[in-house]
Amino acid sequence: MFKFEKLVFGDSGWGDEFLIATSMTLLVSIMSMGLGLTIAIITVWAKLIQNRITRIIANFYTTVIRGVPELLVIYLIFFGGNAVVMKIAKIFGYNGYIELNALTIATIAIAIISATYSSEVLRAAYLSISKGQIEAAKSTGMNKFSIFIKVISPQVIRHALPGIGNVWQITLKDTSLISVTGLVEIMRQSRISSNVEHSPLTFLITAAILYLCLTTFSGRFFKYLEINYSKGYSI
Repeated sequence: MFKFEKLVFGDSGWGDEFLIATSMTLLVSIMSMGLGLTIAIITVWAKLIQNRITRIIANFYTTVIRGVPELLVIYLIFFGGNAVVMKIAKIFGYNGYIELNALTIATIAIAIISATYSSEVLRAAYLSISKGQIEAAKSTGMNKFSIFIKVISPQVIRHALPGIGNVWQITLKDTSLISVTGLVEIMRQSRISSNVEHSPLTFLITAAILYLCLTTFSGRFFKYLEINYSKGYSI
């Protein structure tokens, strides 16, 4: 049975803990999405340039990450992240022990996963731009940087927004997997509360409602962005 009294704020309920957990979920999602988009841009660049080696590396990365379970990727980074960082540090002469915290591990893991999907969205958006527009920009004397900023980027953003919105929703829900790192987000908080109160249904329903609220608000926000960026364009 759902027990509303377990969700009040203060010492008698878990409302404030769930508020903090929701904030952590949003923080990890935003940081992961930002880092993931950065990785995605680099991946798209590697796939589009006329270099076979970079294309092979980029395709290998996206194929492998999308081909294995997301939880496995998180486990690999959770257990192998510290070792990799220490190896890199040794190259620069530092031999001390380095331990990544749960927030860092969670952000990197989710970013690596989301970047594979974002890269395909961005690549498709770039390829949808007519080559004639780029040629026309060159004919007016615009340099490559100006063409990228004034011609390519605005159209890539407009074409990519629907797909990026979907990737954001996936990223937001994937944060439920990072509870294995010990980071207290919505799902881990629901488990902690369930173990203490012995009322799993109450807290699992609470988690579901919180995720539904976040995804619904996010969907409306990206819809607003799509409409805003589509102003002046005919369908």
